[in-house]
Formats: sequence, C-alpha cells, structure tokens
Amino acid sequence: MSGEVLFLCHRIPYPPDRGDKIRSYHMLQRIAEVAPVHVGCFADDERDMGFAADMAALTASQCVLPRDRWRVAAGLCGLARRQPMLVSLFDHPGLHRWVGQVLRERPISAVFAYSVQMAHFVPLLSPDIRFVMDFVDFDSAKYAAYGAQGAGPMSWVHRREGRLLLDFERATAARADISAFVSEAEAELFRAASGLAPSQVRAIDNGVALDYFDPAASFSSVEGGEGPLIVFTGQMDYRPNIEAVEAFAWGAFPIIRARYPQARFAIVGRKPTAQVEALGKLPGVTVTGSVPDVRGWLAAADVVVAPLTIARGVQNKVLEAMAMARPVVASSDAAEGIDASDGAHLLIADDPAEQAAKVMSLIADPVAAMRLGQAARVRMEQRYRWSATLQDLPAMLFGQPADDARAA
Repeated sequence: MSGEVLFLCHRIPYPPDRGDKIRSYHMLQRIAEVAPVHVGCFADDERDMGFAADMAALTASQCVLPRDRWRVAAGLCGLARRQPMLVSLFDHPGLHRWVGQVLRERPISAVFAYSVQMAHFVPLLSPDIRFVMDFVDFDSAKYAAYGAQGAGPMSWVHRREGRLLLDFERATAARADISAFVSEAEAELFRAASGLAPSQVRAIDNGVALDYFDPAASFSSVEGGEGPLIVFTGQMDYRPNIEAVEAFAWGAFPIIRARYPQARFAIVGRKPTAQVEALGKLPGVTVTGSVPDVRGWLAAADVVVAPLTIARGVQNKVLEAMAMARPVVASSDAAEGIDASDGAHLLIADDPAEQAAKVMSLIADPVAAMRLGQAARVRMEQRYRWSATLQDLPAMLFGQPADDARAA
C-alpha cells in the first residue's frame, strides 16, 4: 500500500472519552496502522487543545484549531450563504489553508472526512485521490424530527436546517467514493433519500473496547447505597440525552419509586445543563456531572436505561453497558441499529409505564437480570469488537480488495 491519508474531524479524535470521539479515535488508530495520517480537526476548549500532543503519537502531521466561531455569527453567515448552520458553525479559513497545503505537499492517496460538517473542507480532488465520507448519522433526519416536534422560531430553524443539510449530504455523497454510516439502518435510510447504490453507501458499525468495558477489569467502584440503582450515562449537554433523562425522571421513575421507595436514579455524565441539574432535586435522583471512570457506575447499576426519543445511529452508551454485562432497558430509537434481540440481550420499552414495568421486572428477579446481562456481554464479544467492525476500513480508503488491505 502506498500513499498517505488526510483525516478531517470536527472534534479532536483523542481521547476516546465521549460518543463521537470513540468512533473517530478508533478509525484514526486503524488507518494509522496501514498509512501515515495527517489530521485536521477542532478543539472545543482548552482541555481538548491539551490532547494535541498526545494525539501526535498517531499522526504524521496535524492541525488542531480552537473552535471559536460564535453561534450568532455562524448563524448569520449560514443564512446569508444559504448554508446549513452545522456547516457554518465549523467553518475556518485556517483549516482550509492547511488542507490545501497538505494536498499540495504530501502524497495523499485518500481523504477521510468524519461527520458532515467537515465535508466542505474537502476541495475538488484529483481522480487518483479517493474520498470516503463518514457521515456517522443521518443528521438532517434528526433536525427534521426536531422541527416536526417543536413550534415557534426554533421549529422553523430546525426545519430549515433539515432541508439544507439534506441537500448538502446528497451533494457530498455524490462526489464521495464511499459514504459511510454507523449502522445498516442509517445507511438504508440515506440510500432511500439519496438514490445511491448499496456499493456507494456502506455501514461501518461502531465497536466497543471490550478489554476496557469488562466487568472483570480493574476499576474503582462507586460508594454503595440503599435501594436498587438505575443508571443513565451520556454527555449531559446533548439535547436527546437531556430530553431522555427528563422524561424518565418525571415519567417512569416515580412509578418505580412507588413500588421501590429506596430506588435511585443516577444521571452520569459531563456538562449537565441547569435543566439536568434541576432533576437532582427530585427524590432519589442524583446528577453526578463528570466522573473519572464510568465503569464503576455501570458495574453498580441494577439496571441501565437508555430512554431516548430521538436517537441516530448506534448508541455507545448501550454498547458499553451491555459490554459491562448489565441488564439494559432501552427505547426502540436507542436500540435501533444494534444487532441484538429484545428479550434475549436487552429489553425494549418506549412509554414511561412500559419502561417502569420492565425496570421493575429486572429489579424483582436478580437472576433473570444477571442472565440478561451475561447474554449482552456475549453478544458484544460476538459482534462488536473494534478489530472486526473496522477490519475493512483500509480497503474502503484505498480501493483495494479487503484481503489485500488486511495483508497490508
């Protein structure tokens, strides 16, 4: 295999400590095994900027820029240019210049762009350079759903974003050699929306770090407490997570507390909004904020819940809980795209009454809960190792038969 790879990412793909970074980190690591990689990306804050030196161990060169564009300015530019807001928010002349320089000076054979907002940094490429676009999720569908649910000015903004972003996604996919999505369900939705063939729109499943998310691994346990513990994990300034914990705390959890008065609901994740913090005032609810190691909370949980009503792609929170051999109760949206069966590897419930009933059934029968968790762990081992899910990524990048790419 010859040539080098230009890797563009909307958030520094290091360390793998949140949903989008987990996928991008493992993809970067897999590509770096077979070719020198030049990474252009953004940092959300000083903490992210501090990881640039550590990421350099994986890269041939890199450009990490602070994402400092104000939302208002980005919104006005997006309106003026008829751009999707998501694209306008991530525009930066410095990254455009760096991309041009790398393409002029390095023997780039492939460009890999991670997440739709990075596609506008990919210029018109010469025919000998392949372009793989990892959309991850079908983002325009998420904004369309927000627009359909809401009312007022923000509903208009979301509907506009859904329309413009879909046009942008289609145009990007038309010039990419391969467009990738996080699950076959997402890929099939995009094929229907774009009219592209299965060979052009592929699924690259997420994986889970099974050696790390392992109930037998060494990690610090959380302090014990009385009563069954129900846990939700996630980035707590992300709208679908906020809506999920609010709905569960006000809907299903009071039903559970009526039967199990000592039941506890822990919302575990960094950057909880004021909206989320307020839930900590409810009886039995704890909002932890950032924790050094989520595994201790997962291991302590009697049940892990993922009651998302808007979810795109594959939820890492569900894979991680299943890898930790915990019984999971997830919504249909949160479970979509995961190759696991309701009743065999996890339980699916959508409305608060059903969620409460299934959580209580697991609390009432610890043996059944343990068996469900063990089956979940086995399913993760069978299906979601990163080494397996990313096995063919080099072949997609370099246009080789999969066997040749693995040999390289």
